[in-house]
Amino acid sequence: MTHFHPSASLRRVIGWDLGGIHVKAALVEEGRVRAVVQAPCPLWNGLPALDATFAALPAWAHEPARHAVTMTGELTDCFADRADGVAQLAGWAARNLAGEVAIYAGRAGLVAPEAAAPHAPDVASANWHATAALVGTLRPDALLVDVGSTTADLIPVRDGQPRAIGYSDAERLETGELVYTGVVRTPLLALSRTAPFRGRRTALMAECFATTADAYRLLSQLPEAEDQQDTADLKGKSIPETEIRLARMIGRDRHEGSGDDWARLAGFFAEAQLRLLHDAAGLILSRGDLSDAAPIVICGAGRFVAARLAARLGRPAEDLSDLIAPRLTPEAAAFASTCGPAVAVAVLAAAG
Repeated sequence: MTHFHPSASLRRVIGWDLGGIHVKAALVEEGRVRAVVQAPCPLWNGLPALDATFAALPAWAHEPARHAVTMTGELTDCFADRADGVAQLAGWAARNLAGEVAIYAGRAGLVAPEAAAPHAPDVASANWHATAALVGTLRPDALLVDVGSTTADLIPVRDGQPRAIGYSDAERLETGELVYTGVVRTPLLALSRTAPFRGRRTALMAECFATTADAYRLLSQLPEAEDQQDTADLKGKSIPETEIRLARMIGRDRHEGSGDDWARLAGFFAEAQLRLLHDAAGLILSRGDLSDAAPIVICGAGRFVAARLAARLGRPAEDLSDLIAPRLTPEAAAFASTCGPAVAVAVLAAAG
């Protein structure tokens, strides 16, 4: 395990979450989260995409600091495998981030960039661990539900510690602690094989004509600031264009339904996604590790879905940004919950 040098003059800490879809960063100074940013990054195009995203980030992200880096981008198919991705992303961080750099290795703590490859099983996709560790300092017993653009993490926290049975993506897919569904990028065909439309049940087209962003956009639930990814047809995000994509999922054109028809279809897909999460939560809660009073701590771009899940489970929902509100400046509040892992590694590193 590595620690930042205690005599370092750099009092600024920046937490990073290097994903395959977004780059997220959070600035902590004097114990307060002062700025948070999320930017799209098509990492599947290789590290030059990360360079371009980094170049466009605010000035504070380029200034000297102590950096704590977590990642999920190592699973992107531009890398040979996860270990290769961990090594390359850690190397990129060491080369490009000004100041001291440490890589978050979850259960192994912070490690030096050159030690990331040997710790690849600990480093790979450990961003959930950082968020759960932070939650544990605030709510010792809780179920963390982080619903993002692409995936959802459901992590039990007990006695102040993450208590996930799985650790790797593969293990957590088996335990229900990782549900590969999110509120922006998930193809609607992944949520159901059929859908109701005007009183009849229809099979879905096995094509990625529309995504969850389309469904939640039609339902006016997806904040525009979270709607950062290209649409499936690379066209616009207006309501008519969104309805066209949704209609294609059932082999129809937009004029064959009304606005209410397409909104009802969107609502069906939202419900289908919620059921996936409800099933996963039910599996986790069936272990009996959490009391009936343990709250659901929600975060991520899809925290509005996580809030619905909490209501369905009959448990109170607490937004991560509300829990850390005393540490947040007004400028950082908007994206703090969306960028939970970046905020978490920054706060944890600053405290350590």
